[in-house]
Amino acid sequence: MFYKILMITVGLFLGAITVPSWGGEKDNWVIIHAGTLLADARLETRSKQSIIVKNDSIFDIRAGYISATDLPGAGDVEIINLKDKFVMAGMIDSHTHVTGEIEPHEREKAVTTSDSEYALAGSVYARRVLNAGFTTVRNVGAPRESIFALRNSIRKGQILGPRILAAGWAISPLGGHGDENGFRPDVFGTPHSGICNGADDCRRAVRDQIKYGADVIKYVATGGVLSKIATGTGQQFTDAEQVAIVQSAHAMGRKVAAHAHGKGGIEAALRAGVDSIEHGSYLDKGTIKLFRKHGAYLVPTLLAGATVVDMAVNQPGFFTPEVAAKAILVGPVMAKALYFAYKNGVKIAFGTDSGVSAHGINGRELVLMVQAGMAERDVIISATVNAADLLGLPDRIGTLDAGKSADIIAASGDPLKDISTLLSPDFVMVRGVVAVDK
Repeated sequence: MFYKILMITVGLFLGAITVPSWGGEKDNWVIIHAGTLLADARLETRSKQSIIVKNDSIFDIRAGYISATDLPGAGDVEIINLKDKFVMAGMIDSHTHVTGEIEPHEREKAVTTSDSEYALAGSVYARRVLNAGFTTVRNVGAPRESIFALRNSIRKGQILGPRILAAGWAISPLGGHGDENGFRPDVFGTPHSGICNGADDCRRAVRDQIKYGADVIKYVATGGVLSKIATGTGQQFTDAEQVAIVQSAHAMGRKVAAHAHGKGGIEAALRAGVDSIEHGSYLDKGTIKLFRKHGAYLVPTLLAGATVVDMAVNQPGFFTPEVAAKAILVGPVMAKALYFAYKNGVKIAFGTDSGVSAHGINGRELVLMVQAGMAERDVIISATVNAADLLGLPDRIGTLDAGKSADIIAASGDPLKDISTLLSPDFVMVRGVVAVDK
């Protein structure tokens, strides 16, 4: 106290204009009246509940519809009426690329678009994803400077968007999926920092992403559908390279996502200890055993598969012939792989590959998962509880509980009976801020 008084006196003596306030900032209180509440997708719903939000977190959940007088000392309290809505935790998309969208002339875009432009575009796309009810996303590959800048601006509250866990550049083999191929050397010279060859160089690539801010590591265990060269969808990194990637990431406290279509590459990634397999198109009984042995998640991305098939069939010339052929072959397989994994006890986490599909239609993945054979409740679990676990944030997101982030959405109808009611939420709150209120 003496020190504060002394500093104020000195400031006044020197002509200071303002005197510091003894009090902190005023708390923001909100009460949400939820007609039907699914606080945890694994449990049953509750009727007539009040969610009390203080600043960016849930303060309490109480039975009945309480009023401001039930919060003595809170001051001004906003009441939000969702008595006729189905209220649940904000959804989580575990596989996005929010700084861009696939479009014709991608090759031109690759050499004309700056990182700053990608970041600005990402701010628009991220808001569309948020408005669709996805309050957290994991971004698994983007120009590093753009995605880290976007993530940081959202964290600071400078722009409104979903919480982002970002990988930076995807770790890729030279010439493989994730590298930029087919350009003259003078147009595309030095590969980005995620390109590597050999186990030691792959360790370097992982550590480089982490040094500059990666929350998670993504690498490509196999070829990909959208690679612009005819290298197929089989394993591209060696077993030793994959082990080096996973060990290096885990040693520095980062989880690892592996893009993998072909059976050999999926299984090599699982043996290496990855936390999730993205796509998993050609898994089989042997692959299932490895999933269960290592406890890895499958992130199925059915929407990406459906999108590229539609583009290849109905938009001639959109893709190169090599890409179109892979899209038509791989896309239909992905739904069968999800159903087989689901029926055999593999953990499923929701992910769309948004950026291949348009941002803001992420909820269509929910419908595709039900059409593939998953129960509505299990789909919602995959987009909340399971995804939160995969991202390492079960204490902050995925369910609605006291102390967790105030990431809350609401819809008309009952998504446990009709998942399509979540395609366009009526209400979205992220970290205590209302983003959508229809």
